[in-house]
Amino acid sequence: MKKETCLPTTDEIKELVSFLPRLYAQGFNPIKSWEGGNKDADGIIHLPWPIYDQLVEEFIRTVSRDCWLDYGYHPEEAYQMLKNDEVINSADLAGIKTMLTFVVRGERFSDGHWGEMIEGGYIRRLLERLEELGLQD
Repeated sequence: MKKETCLPTTDEIKELVSFLPRLYAQGFNPIKSWEGGNKDADGIIHLPWPIYDQLVEEFIRTVSRDCWLDYGYHPEEAYQMLKNDEVINSADLAGIKTMLTFVVRGERFSDGHWGEMIEGGYIRRLLERLEELGLQD
């Protein structure tokens, strides 16, 4: 059975949009460092993983709330949506939730995914669209 979620409130939209100037402040780097990537005493190589800035962790906790997640999303479809500026520029709240779910869950499969989503401007475009939608209420 698919878990249904509600749409975010105006206050929840404002809260998420408030991350926009902070995540895209001049000189901000979402990844503080990379750990791992070396052999341990047993000769086992541990793949590297990112250490995220605390702001990124806070953003992910906020966007991981039920009101922002689409439990029925399809990752490949969400990724195609996210790559298309026209889709983002016309997205409704449900579409934004789908794309944000891809952002949140992608880190499970690709270390550094959150950093790539921020540095590549994907989060910026989603938050700018969300800001537009919030002003239309």
